[in-house]
This record gives sequence, structure tokens and C-alpha cells, in this order.
Amino acid sequence: MNGEVTAEQARKILDMLTDGGVMDGINTSLALRLVPLALELDDVELSERLLQHAKNKATDELEKGWATFEIMKSTNSTIDDFAELAVKSETIENGTPLAAAVFHHVALLHLSLQEFQEAQTFASRSIRLREKIEDLSGISYGLALLETCAKRMDDHDTAIVHGTKRIELALSMKDEEAQIEAMADLAHSQATIGNFDAAKDLYQQSLELSIELEDLSGQLVARWGLADIAEIAEDYETAMLQLSDCLHTFINAGLPTPIAVRQRIEDLADFNNNVSTDESDSQ
Repeated sequence: MNGEVTAEQARKILDMLTDGGVMDGINTSLALRLVPLALELDDVELSERLLQHAKNKATDELEKGWATFEIMKSTNSTIDDFAELAVKSETIENGTPLAAAVFHHVALLHLSLQEFQEAQTFASRSIRLREKIEDLSGISYGLALLETCAKRMDDHDTAIVHGTKRIELALSMKDEEAQIEAMADLAHSQATIGNFDAAKDLYQQSLELSIELEDLSGQLVARWGLADIAEIAEDYETAMLQLSDCLHTFINAGLPTPIAVRQRIEDLADFNNNVSTDESDSQ
């Protein structure tokens, strides 16, 4: 749930809209919007009924295409099938958003198979389509995918180019959440090639914005990265401070601290104790 609707409320909403013959009045668009809600409630049977209903209620090729896309995702269709749908979608009137979405999905499938060149090709094709319709959010997703592919191929210079474009786009959209993620991703690329000052500055900007927005995941990523840089510089006190601040942030929010954070704090404390012991023994 997204924090605005409880599971019980969501169940009541779905039942009200789908029980009995009520579903007959739901159009394709609404049916597709209800599918994620049904899946969050682990009601696979209802999600499948909604998908089929969406396809049956489609009033044109575009609506049918969107319904088909969602059905294909739910049934784990092959990459070739998705690629075929994407090409077909380009010929549908006003089908550019659909084609772009399907091409992006194809890119993600190739990425999951570690076929990075193919993923780049389809992600780039998706971006070109989204540029035609000025879908800035979609372009941002595509750039993030291209950045990931470049990182996986150890082409960090290209990753930095894509990452920089993501930040510029996020700033132009005034999308602060996108800025947080893009700055942290670019910081990681900068750190990987040894540009620690640039990485530290980007992580710090991401952290400050995350604190302002009370974005815990953003704070975790930024503090983790800052701790990495501090450890590389053998500044273990600063590294421990970043990790401890992360720990207290989760505690203050009443949420469980990620196990990795607690483990890293313990490991760093053990390391510091061993270093102190060795120094004492050598004196």
C-alpha cells in the first residue's frame, strides 16, 4: 500500500467496483489501473479477470494494445513477442507512448539477461520515441537504464554522460525525488573512477535533499556512499558517523534498520578495535 489507502479500504474499493455484474461498467483504462491494486492484495484471480476485461472492453487498437501489453507482462511472454508488439504499436494512431513503453520493457528484459548491448539499443529507441512526445519522465527512465547498462559494461565515462543528463532533466522538471536518485547514481560512477571530491559533493547534495523530503531510502544510499568514500580515505570516524546517523534516522522513524547497516557498523567497530589493539601492542 502507498500509505494513503489501507489494505482493508483497498479491498472494499475493489469489491465495490468488481463484485457481481458491476465490472461490466468498468472501461479499459480503469480496469488497468485496478490491476496493481489487486496484485498488492495478492488477488491474482481478480487481476487476471481485470486484464481480460480490459482487453474485451477496448474501444480501439490503442486500448487493446495497452491491455495486451499488461497481459503479456503477467504471462511472462517472450522478448520477441514484446518486440513484435512494440513495432506494431508504432503503426497505431497515437501509439507512440505505448510503443515507447514496450521498447523500454524489452530493454529491461535484455538487461535482466545481461545482454547489455541489446538493452542499450531498445532503451535508445524508446527514448527517441519519448522525445517526439516530450515525455520527460519517460526519457528520465530511459537515461537511467542506459546509465545502468554503461556501468555494467564498465564504461563509466558513458555512464557519467547519461547520469549528468538525468540530473539536468530532473532539475528542469523540478522533480526532487528524481534528483535524489540521479545524483546518488552519478556519485557512484564518479567514485568508481576515482573522482572522490565530485562523488562526495553529489552524495552530499542527494543527502540534503533526502533529509528535506524525509526520504529514508535516499538518505540510506547517500550516507552509505559517503561512508564508502570516508573509508577509502581511511577516515573511519566520519564513516562511522554517517552509518550511525543512518541508524538513528530509521530508529526515529519507528522503522527497522536495514540489516546491512547494522552489520557494517559492527564490522567497522571491530576493525577500529583491532587497529587500536595493534597500535597498543606495537608501542
